[in-house]
Amino acid sequence: MKRIVILLFALLIGFGQGLRADEGMWIPLLINKNIAEMQKLGLKLTAEDIYSINHSSLKDAVVIFGGGCTGEIVSPEGLLLTNHHCGFGSIQKVSTEVNNYLDDGFWAMSKAEEIPIEGLTVKFLVRMEDVTGSVLKNVTDDMDEVTRAETIKKNREVLEKAASEDGKYSAVAKPIFGGNDYYLYVYEIFTDIRLVGAPPVSIGKFGADTDNWMWPRHTGDFSIFRVYTSADGKPAPYSKDNVPMKPKHFLPVNIAGVEKGDFAMIMGNPGRTERYLSSWGVDLAVNLKNMTIVNIREEKLRIMKEGMDTDDKVRLQYASKYARTANYWKYFIGQTKGLKRLKVKENKQMEEAAFEAWLNANPAANEKYGEALPLIEDAYETLEAYTLAAIYFSEAVRRGPEILGFANRFKGLADALESDSTEKIKQQTGWLKSGVDKYFKDYNQPIDRNLLAAMMQMYHQNVPLDQQPVYLLEMDKKFKGNYDKYAEHVFEKSVFADKARVEDFLANPSKKKLEKDPAYVAVRAFYDKYDELIKRTKDAREELDKGHRLYIADLRKMHPDKNFYPDANFTMRLTYGTVQDYYPADAIHYKYYTTMDGIMQKEDPDNWEFIVPEKLKELYEARDFGRYGDGDKMPVCFLTNHDITGGNSGSPVINGNGELLGLAFDGNWEAMSGDIAFEPELQRTINVDIRYVLFIIDKFAGAGNLIDEMTLVTEKPVIKSGIIGTAKTQIEVVVD
Repeated sequence: MKRIVILLFALLIGFGQGLRADEGMWIPLLINKNIAEMQKLGLKLTAEDIYSINHSSLKDAVVIFGGGCTGEIVSPEGLLLTNHHCGFGSIQKVSTEVNNYLDDGFWAMSKAEEIPIEGLTVKFLVRMEDVTGSVLKNVTDDMDEVTRAETIKKNREVLEKAASEDGKYSAVAKPIFGGNDYYLYVYEIFTDIRLVGAPPVSIGKFGADTDNWMWPRHTGDFSIFRVYTSADGKPAPYSKDNVPMKPKHFLPVNIAGVEKGDFAMIMGNPGRTERYLSSWGVDLAVNLKNMTIVNIREEKLRIMKEGMDTDDKVRLQYASKYARTANYWKYFIGQTKGLKRLKVKENKQMEEAAFEAWLNANPAANEKYGEALPLIEDAYETLEAYTLAAIYFSEAVRRGPEILGFANRFKGLADALESDSTEKIKQQTGWLKSGVDKYFKDYNQPIDRNLLAAMMQMYHQNVPLDQQPVYLLEMDKKFKGNYDKYAEHVFEKSVFADKARVEDFLANPSKKKLEKDPAYVAVRAFYDKYDELIKRTKDAREELDKGHRLYIADLRKMHPDKNFYPDANFTMRLTYGTVQDYYPADAIHYKYYTTMDGIMQKEDPDNWEFIVPEKLKELYEARDFGRYGDGDKMPVCFLTNHDITGGNSGSPVINGNGELLGLAFDGNWEAMSGDIAFEPELQRTINVDIRYVLFIIDKFAGAGNLIDEMTLVTEKPVIKSGIIGTAKTQIEVVVD
């Protein structure tokens, strides 16, 4: 027998008896388990002050903004702050060449000037509830995965329907801990949301792609909206008669500044983490998944940029699309490097070795959970063979050329035409007509034609031939591998290539014409092939789900006294820690804050990413920072050691008194592996300082009316944080 001694730090999931204060995305309903540690660090609030359904609490000021960000209410009149990159799509939507709010900024000097944003929503969490028992009712250990899923689905639907109160609320029961537990989230959704303020892109996106995920940072990443309600305070569609919301709670704004070691917490809606991912999952990400996504997006970005550089109108049309694509292009590059550098796969293998050793020492647990890792390993062996096809479908088809996605919207009309139901045809054509103007407003045919050619060529060259739709193989043969000619053919023949053709078709829809349309034929062929591949991998995905669920369940059994946190799933979480600097590499030290000095040092009038507005330079030269400066310096951004991910963008950074210090907007390059493994010495959250936000609103924009709405606090909390060490546990693992 070989004896191996493994040092497992607290940051490794499932082991160690304590966690650093800065790791964890905690469920607010259960924050009482953490409250003593938080108070030791500097919190002056109670658990009830953070989350309560009986009285107003911090949770009532934190919202889901749009479909993927967080925002916070900062005034008694429903004023809302979020990131500029979260509001970017809305700002772009109402921008024109005449009123270019992206480039020039926008500031409403009165409520009458605020701009309604069609389709934008804000969700307030009404309550959350542990409904594990109800969701898992009649679920048994000997059920196959299909029966288990069907039973859970029925139970969830009953709960969600009851909680919605006949449509008054939106309710969803979500799995956590791999489906071992379930929580119900009940939301009130507001749909009359109006743009109030946004700095020009030269401030709100300063540094753009070059600085994205990097520190030091000098980006004024904020935008301002307002929530409107009916006169009785209820959600209502846009109406000139609606009134500004009277929120249950709003955040006071603290302008006293931050210092290293100050306690801070972030409440928001982190999107997705994989802290319980296996070593096989990490291996797949590093060696296949991540860089495939990077390569596809790199080509999409090149094509969009080429078109955007030729015309300011096109640049405005594609600004939001380009930014969305670029964000996670760079993320996956950084994550891959981080996973390799920090040896995350090897660390996961050590966790799994310890897991198996514990099972071998506990026969009862081994009988119940012993198949967990073999199931996971076998599943990945199958799924790896289909990974390229899955990624190419997602990136090159579903998120690829817009003509394919637009054509796919007509599937419902095709079904209606097949049924020959006049009512269904009328319903579908009406819905499709309502979206035509919106679609073509930000559409450029040459860019999309080039995207179609490039994506189809990459798909054919990289996906195994037996996993490609026969359609693509036929087109490759027909056009002799010339995908530019193929794309020209599609755009010449398809009704979806321009607005006039689409409108003519919808005026007299024809099943025969739709089924012969080259764009519609193409997209349906890809979807049909993808459905076929999904069926081929059905058993493997069920094995993976079961193995993952059993693995997490046993980790919690191994450490019954440990306070586990679940992976993020775009529901409200709280993370806490302190303001901190860090050392990214040998002999390199990064301070915990930046100032406007750095903006001027980065200025490059020949590079759009680093242009500095003249008025901002004038304020800097005059040191006219008002009450927001720190002596002759104007703070811009600061760092904390919080545990966040996508979805946390726009989240409030809150001090121990429950006051707003800034807005979280990014993570740092050195810890891009953080969604899979938290690295406490490296992982940092990049936040825009609320003082810089107010300085831009007040001194740069002259929108003092917005400042007047807020409650400003000029004193810092008295309590300072102590030092929490890192717990270590030495486990002796015996391996045969």
